[in-house]
Formats: sequence, C-alpha cells, structure tokens
Amino acid sequence: MKKTIFGAMILLAGLASCTSEMEYKDAQVTAVNSLYEPADGKSVALATSSTAAIYFAWEACKVEDSGSPLYEVVFYKPGENEPVYKIAADDNGFRNHATILHKDMNKVCKAAGFSQGKSGSVEWSIISSRGLNEQVSSARHSLKLTSIEGLEEIPSAFFITGAGTEGGADVTKAMEFASPEQGIYEIFCKLEGGKEYYFVDKKSADANRYYLEGLKVREGSGSATVSKTGVYRIVCDLNVVSTTITEVKTMGFYFSPTNTIEFLLPYVGGGVFQGHAVTNFKQESWGRDERYKLCMQLGDDSWIWWGTKNGTDSRPNGLPMEDPYYYIMEKGPMYTPTGSTIDQWNDKWKLDKEFDGADTKITVIFNVANYTHHVEHN
Repeated sequence: MKKTIFGAMILLAGLASCTSEMEYKDAQVTAVNSLYEPADGKSVALATSSTAAIYFAWEACKVEDSGSPLYEVVFYKPGENEPVYKIAADDNGFRNHATILHKDMNKVCKAAGFSQGKSGSVEWSIISSRGLNEQVSSARHSLKLTSIEGLEEIPSAFFITGAGTEGGADVTKAMEFASPEQGIYEIFCKLEGGKEYYFVDKKSADANRYYLEGLKVREGSGSATVSKTGVYRIVCDLNVVSTTITEVKTMGFYFSPTNTIEFLLPYVGGGVFQGHAVTNFKQESWGRDERYKLCMQLGDDSWIWWGTKNGTDSRPNGLPMEDPYYYIMEKGPMYTPTGSTIDQWNDKWKLDKEFDGADTKITVIFNVANYTHHVEHN
C-alpha cells in the first residue's frame, strides 16, 4: 500500500514539473535599430496599377529565446507619436521586409489626411513583437507621397441629392445615376441655380458623400452649384474621377421623311422627357413612310442624335414598351449652331400603322439601366 502511494506521489510531482517546464512564456524582443528602405526623404507618386508597390526593409531584431519575431510597418503624421496606420510585414509579419502595394499606401495617405491626388509626408518605423511583448523602434524615415487621383473604392451605386436637386435636401429622395459602364455613372436631372448638390452612395443618412471640386469627384462633405437653373446631363467617370456637365434644353421627335423636328419633348422630371402631337406619315410611291429618330438640343443650341441601340428596319408590330426594340443610344452630332445636318436615315425606328394621323405621345426615359422610349396614343 505504501509503495503504491509513494509511486503516485512521484507521478504527480513529475506531472507538475512537466507542466511548469512546458508553460509558455513570451520571450523578450529588442527594438529595430536601423531602417534600410525606402531611404529617408524619398518621394513616391502612387500609381493605380494593381502591381505597383513600395519595398520596405529594416535590420532584424533579436529575441530572447532565438525564436522568430513579428514585424509591423507603422506610419505616423510627421512629428506625432500616435500611429495612423499599420501594415504587417511580408509572410504574415515574419519577414524583416514588406512589399506594400500602392493601393494600400493610398490608405496611409488618407489616414494621414491627404488623398485624391494631394501630396504630403508621413514617417514610418517598425514595431517588433513576440507574444505580448513589443518594441517600437526609435528610428524613423520620412516618406513623401503623392496620393492616387482616384477614389479608394468605387461605390456600387451613385445618387445625386442636395437642396438644388429634384429631390431636395432629403437624401431618401435622391435620384439614382445609371451606370452604362463599370465605374461610370450618368444622370439627366434638373438643378436649381445657386443651390447645392452633391453625391452619395446610398439613400440614407449614413451614406458616404462625394462632391465636385471643379470637374473632379472628391470624397468628403463639400458640395457644388450650377450658375443657372436648368436640366443637366452629368457623367461621372469614377475610374479617373472626372466629370462632364452638359446643359440640355429639350428633346425632339425627328421625322426622317420630312427631315424635320416635328415636335418637342420637354423635360418633365425624374430623368424623363415627354411630348405629343399628331403624326402624319408621308405618302411615297411605294407606300406610307413612318421612319423616325430622336434628338436632343444642348445648351449651346447644337443638337445630337439618339437612335436605335439595336438596329432595326421593321415596325414594332405591337411589341410591348419594355422590348429592346425601343432602347436608345446616342449617335453623335445632328445640327451644329450653323444649322448643317449630319444624318437623316440611319439608326431609325418605325411607327406602327395605328399612329398614322393620331395624336402620338413620345416618352424618353433616362432613369433606367437601358435608356429607352415609349410610343403611345395621347
């Protein structure tokens, strides 16, 4: 019995000793003494390329148990001690170097208070750590950066709001842009002269906000105005943050057989133009000619064509208004201010027989993904 108890005591003592020896302890780590790359005071203009990067390198630190430390590249505003951004070294922090993409360095610029093509300086250093023990290097290098002109992230949706817009200052009534191409947003809307407008990425109070600085899209709480009240076509290319703003006076129903604008389609709101008049087909030796196109008058009194997106040489024969037959696309200049004509017959539609001699209403719709138009009896 005594032998059994003695043996158990030896076993317990051995387990306690083993547990004590296997207990993990954070090893002490030294601070990094020297920074290698980039050199102090280096200037870098960040680029939009997906592979463009800056290489950072520093002297390895020492660890008490000869194990591997972890490293972070840490960035500061000049002269400050509170980090604005941290990025792990290569290989999940185990290397004494880091290859940091320009797009991530652009986030550093934003955190430091300059972005979208602006220039500024940051200071960088290294934090070395092992478990809970970490050391901040006293060595710092200055890095001069010119941030990327574009937005850090292109929003998946884009809206216009503000006191000068059709929805007023209520962001829940903001008008949505169409997006004909990735990162490109377009809208037709009325703006009130002298009243602010700006953009958001969703129709709620917590939306990210954007504004125009000249013709550049900027992220922030600014706003812009137009000098006079009118209807405007606004195209924002967020890939390069550029914008074009064109005044639109009206649209017209162009009748190809007579080479004339038969009636106008004034703007009625919400990205929609609409007008009506009696349409009389033209008698030709082969029958009644019913071909037509659409046109748009700009602020400088020039006109541009809007024709078929899907080419056709047939009547719709009762197709529903949602059919792609009615989709429209800009086709280029029509009349210049001097009155010269460019085109008459290409990219046209045809009216169904029922509209010959009828009061015909034309509605042009720019508030949908595929711009389109409707033809119906008034």
